[in-house]
Amino acid sequence: MSGIAQKLASNQKQVAISEFFEKNKHFLGFDSLARSLITAVKEAVDNALDACEEARILPTIKIQITKLDPKKDIIKLVVEDNGPGIPQKSIEKVFGQLLFGSRFHAIRQSRGQQGIGITGVVMYCQLTTGRTTHVRSKIATEPTAAFVDIGLDTRKNKATKANAGREIWYNEDGSSKEHGTEVTAQMKAKYQKGRQSVWQYLRMTSIVNPHAEIIFVDPEGEKHHWSRVTERLPTKVESIKPHPHGIELGQLQRMIAESNDLNLNHFLLNNFSGVTNRARKELCQAAELEGTRKMKTIKGDDIRNLLEAFQGERLFKGQPAKLLKPPTNCLSPIEEILIKKGLSKTIDSRFVTTLTRVPNVTQGNPFQVEVGLIFGGTMAGDKPVEILRFANRVPLMYQQGGCLLTKAIESVDWRQYGLEQAGGKGVPKGPAAILVHLASTNVQFTSEAKEALADNGEVMEEARKAMLEMGRGLRKHLEKKKKMAKTKEKFELINDILPAIAEKSAQLLDRPVPELAGSITKIMSAVISESTTVWNKETKMVDVDIVLFNYTSRARAYTILATWPEKSGATMESNETGGRKEALGVWAWKLEALQPGERKNITYSLRGLERGDWTDTEVLFRGSQDVIGATKMDEKFLQEIRRQEQLELDNVADEAEANNDVEQLEATPLEPVSEQHIPEPVVTPPEGQRTLFGGEN
Repeated sequence: MSGIAQKLASNQKQVAISEFFEKNKHFLGFDSLARSLITAVKEAVDNALDACEEARILPTIKIQITKLDPKKDIIKLVVEDNGPGIPQKSIEKVFGQLLFGSRFHAIRQSRGQQGIGITGVVMYCQLTTGRTTHVRSKIATEPTAAFVDIGLDTRKNKATKANAGREIWYNEDGSSKEHGTEVTAQMKAKYQKGRQSVWQYLRMTSIVNPHAEIIFVDPEGEKHHWSRVTERLPTKVESIKPHPHGIELGQLQRMIAESNDLNLNHFLLNNFSGVTNRARKELCQAAELEGTRKMKTIKGDDIRNLLEAFQGERLFKGQPAKLLKPPTNCLSPIEEILIKKGLSKTIDSRFVTTLTRVPNVTQGNPFQVEVGLIFGGTMAGDKPVEILRFANRVPLMYQQGGCLLTKAIESVDWRQYGLEQAGGKGVPKGPAAILVHLASTNVQFTSEAKEALADNGEVMEEARKAMLEMGRGLRKHLEKKKKMAKTKEKFELINDILPAIAEKSAQLLDRPVPELAGSITKIMSAVISESTTVWNKETKMVDVDIVLFNYTSRARAYTILATWPEKSGATMESNETGGRKEALGVWAWKLEALQPGERKNITYSLRGLERGDWTDTEVLFRGSQDVIGATKMDEKFLQEIRRQEQLELDNVADEAEANNDVEQLEATPLEPVSEQHIPEPVVTPPEGQRTLFGGEN
């Protein structure tokens, strides 16, 4: 028996990470010929977008696919970008070494983190065609571009390289390329069209990256161009320190062993986010450790006690230590206006609504949910809505049914918001597309292929709340459109028929044509609102005009409210009617009594926007009589806006407090601090009255 044991032990050997993925390439998304091509494009494009954004360059990405041998499904893929480029010495590590990257240890939002993606493409090409991957890259400080053929030694997880050199890189117009990277790969893959295709991936990528220009030439030679619709780069993200709630025992042990801090007080304030001077004291007391304890003496049970204090299992005066939320400058949401522009440029519709929730935290990791809904237009009304899922601006195209984001959509009863849904469960049907995006420092995927999000209660709740709020917006839109259409039809009918009857009757009776204003008023008996939102080319501002007509026999008093993109940096100008700010992005005007037959105009301009940023203004009202064309103010809507605004202010205050404690670490003694709290008419229709309902409202 001992001989068998020794023989078995002698057969054991370590497997390199690259050799493991070579035999399990399906883990990386290379499980079919069609999906392998999408995965390869995805990894190259994601790298290009990340590099451009880190260098603060507006991305221009070109993708070309050529069928080299259709019978054997051999395809050539070329992806070129205008990013900062890669220094020659780093090319072989970036493309030829798994788990090599700059983002794995950085706690911030990014598309890639593990350092597997593009090296996986090199490995797959080598496995299926035996060919190396050709890389050409130029940085701005060098006159020529470096090029090299990269392969992968899977046993050593090391790059193999050949044909290295330098050359002048010319653009298509003959000019010299300033900076960028080009990847040329040959692989066994299959190009197909449809919802799970390269074209669909690039289309979805353009929606959530409206600052990027993407050019795609397919195997048939057809050129597809998604132009950028904004010059605004995504918010630059900063790496943050780990939060105590997200720390595991092994990680804490390693941090303490590697620490160069003077004592535990310094360690807690220097190495974690959310730990203030007050929280530092409470954590130490909960863990029964002195803050002046030297780091080298903290071992074993001391570390476990500290971790239990982190997790709230050990209490300070009967309560968990009061930790702040982690900073949110590690996240870069797309933002509502840009989601709307991205959706509108790729999908024809009549209505778009978007929403960005305030950042939240799960297991010590900041995250933020964004949603968008586009309705009407040319979309089919008898099919399930199109679901557009994204994580850190990357499209998720597979495993839709098992994804948390899909489950959040299915958890809403969309029937009450105007869409069909059998039994109030499952994906709704209707002429709509629903977008949901998760921005997070630690996206929890169901597998290494990163195609679906794993279940998480906090993320699920945030996504569901966003869906409900967005659904209410759709319902308001549909109700307003329905009322407006009926009123328009009634108004046009009255203005067509009554004047003709009056004129004919006057001729028969040989009398003057009677005044019709009173009759029109009695029949209409409505207060009507219309709004226009247009881009002014001369002033480079958005001009908004809201008009209110009183077609009733009584004076009417209203407070009119309108939404505006304050969160996106817009400022309101030329607002002669005055009014006041009701909440973040909501302005209110209290009007004097609107007399029968009277009309009131509210006009203003919005500065600080680009063309196409703001094309529709939602008008709301407070008052006893309904206003057709406006929505009655739901006070819960205002409360939610104010709550979200307060959360944002609290986040800013928390970050400032934490930063101040760290900055004062050496300047002030670490003494206990006290708890603080952060705090109906006679109307004469004017000439051209029929234009009241002109155009799409």
